[in-house]
Amino acid sequence: MDEDLRRIRAAADYQFGKGVGTKLFPEKVKISFSRRTGRIRYIYLDGKRLATMRPTDGYFSLSITAADHIAKKARSAECFVTVRDDVSKFIAEGSDVFATHVVKADAGIRGKDEVIVIDSKGRVLAVGRAQLSGEEMIAFKRGVAVKVRHGCADEG
Repeated sequence: MDEDLRRIRAAADYQFGKGVGTKLFPEKVKISFSRRTGRIRYIYLDGKRLATMRPTDGYFSLSITAADHIAKKARSAECFVTVRDDVSKFIAEGSDVFATHVVKADAGIRGKDEVIVIDSKGRVLAVGRAQLSGEEMIAFKRGVAVKVRHGCADEG
């Protein structure tokens, strides 16, 4: 197996949970590198960007496409935040998730983690960065729980 593919799969397993890397990054992914540093930068599948490897910490920022892959193929991932259905439209349009809207959050989520926001039926609404831990999202009734980077309506 290609060393770069092994590396991105290992990083995804560490970030999202064991087994996610293989499901998210199949053999046919295209890896693009930074011209300046030579480091892994973007991962594409069938011409669509799946993820960006952040140069600051080596973690992935996900696209909606990647979030869909994880939601469909790797439900064991520890990165899901479920919100009330009455706010799902706004979150899909890119609004941030407030703690009061969170119905369920994976216990493994920590502040600053990359998360996938879903509705009660498991449909992907958005991707973003957790501002609270999974437990805090449930316990708190105020404040931003997830800073949304992309809503599914953005890429539709």
